Amino acid sequence: MAVLCSVSSSSFSLLVVVVFLVGSLLSIVGHHKPVPSLAERLDSLRFADSSVISFDPAELDRASGDFGMIVRAAPAAVMHPASERDVAELVKFSHAAARPFHIAARGRGHSVRGQALAGGGVVVEMAALRKGRERIKVTCPVECYVDAGGEQLWADVLAETLKHGLAPRSWTDYLYLTVGGTLSNAGISGQSFLHGPQISNVHELEVVTGKGEIVTCSEQQEADLFLAVLGGLGQFGIITRARIALEPAPQMVRWVRLIYTDFKAFSHDQERLISVIEGLNYVEGSVIMANSLINNWRSSFYLEEDIKRIKELSEEHGAVYCLEVAKYYDHATANSINEAIQLLLGDLRFEPGFQFKTDVAYVSFLNRVREGEVKLQSRGLWDVPHPWLNILVPRSRIVDFDQGVFKSILKHSSSNNNSVGPILIYATNRDKWNQRTSAVIPDEQVFYSVGILRSGSGDDDRKDLEQQNKEILDFCDQAGINYKQYLPHYTGTSDWMKHFGAKWSLFVERKMRYDPRALLSPGQQIFTSSYSQNSSL
Repeated sequence: MAVLCSVSSSSFSLLVVVVFLVGSLLSIVGHHKPVPSLAERLDSLRFADSSVISFDPAELDRASGDFGMIVRAAPAAVMHPASERDVAELVKFSHAAARPFHIAARGRGHSVRGQALAGGGVVVEMAALRKGRERIKVTCPVECYVDAGGEQLWADVLAETLKHGLAPRSWTDYLYLTVGGTLSNAGISGQSFLHGPQISNVHELEVVTGKGEIVTCSEQQEADLFLAVLGGLGQFGIITRARIALEPAPQMVRWVRLIYTDFKAFSHDQERLISVIEGLNYVEGSVIMANSLINNWRSSFYLEEDIKRIKELSEEHGAVYCLEVAKYYDHATANSINEAIQLLLGDLRFEPGFQFKTDVAYVSFLNRVREGEVKLQSRGLWDVPHPWLNILVPRSRIVDFDQGVFKSILKHSSSNNNSVGPILIYATNRDKWNQRTSAVIPDEQVFYSVGILRSGSGDDDRKDLEQQNKEILDFCDQAGINYKQYLPHYTGTSDWMKHFGAKWSLFVERKMRYDPRALLSPGQQIFTSSYSQNSSL
């Protein structure tokens, strides 16, 4: 007891993780007798609802990679589930086995560092759950909500809810992601300042835990599991259904972009706009380097002459900043939208003559990234490596970040001429996040989401961009900026402990409670030391 009392809390947490990992791996060492391969063991597994386990080389190859195209990890098998209970049966089978195997639920495979992979284990292709079943259902008792399968695309959830004149309140910029995928992280976009991330807009979940149990959970029922899974990086369970809050869907959107050359004015105006009650519905910002409008999926908003003027301004200043805002309206309020926008934007300090606006249908606005994706696909610039970096920066250090990153590292980078994709930076409010979930954010009331979402066409471009990401993180560490990675990528326990901070001990406790054999989402590399043996860079 005296020894334990003298150990620091961080050292004790590390000791718990080591013991936890050793305990979960003991069953796979010390076997001298020949044992059946995983393929042989899985071949004997029978499902109640006729799910299929595939060993097809083409399927294994596809499940070995993700959107990032940086990490590969070949699974032993791919499951095409016919039901939630078959997913639970697979997990239960591994949990009870003398030699357990890893399991990763795959939605769109939109991770960028192998987080959705399961080297040597089983990848569950969640899309199979869509086949022949009604998996999106809108209900309006007192408060309207939609029950959507974890495998459903947000684009399909939107389409179904719009039939009832309704829509979810909080979105990501890209709608072709799955419900389970974004809720396992947070789900953020320009609406987050108003409604919080997507995980703040969920009433209930159905989850398959790491023990193979199907559990319905909410803040009123099995609350600990509910809060663990939201933002939990897939560590505690596979989301098979989510009950999501809805609001009346608007018909139209006034969409405005404002160009700044002064970062302090740009950030000040953002912070002012996100504090206005009954103000805008969407606020995002971006950084425009000299050539980034040419290779940017967000550039379709501008006319050719606009692009030329903005490019000239960015060449003059090294970089300019775009504040992008939106106000929803319908036909009944169309006559007042000009006045509403003028009241909200009239005193902002953007560059004179650099205000651009358009009116679009609500669906077109939410689906704005899809158009850019299709254009990049046609040019062969979408299915390329994506060494993206997403970090959350506290408001008190955002000017320092601008000086060290936008005006230094990125300004002088040779990657600017070859890279594709935007650099996002937008403010949001901490009090819109439920701090009891697993998601971690900076401690300040206002913080910024920074997304450096660039990619290159070749391996040299990828390496340059990865080196640039390292320089950015090194700068933040050296400058003492207490950032948090969003969609985090770490390979060591000490880094994960730093990332989760005060939440780390609870995170470990929940892992031991809901996935004691560390089966789920090995690609996150939080609770498994063996994952790297089956993966490659």
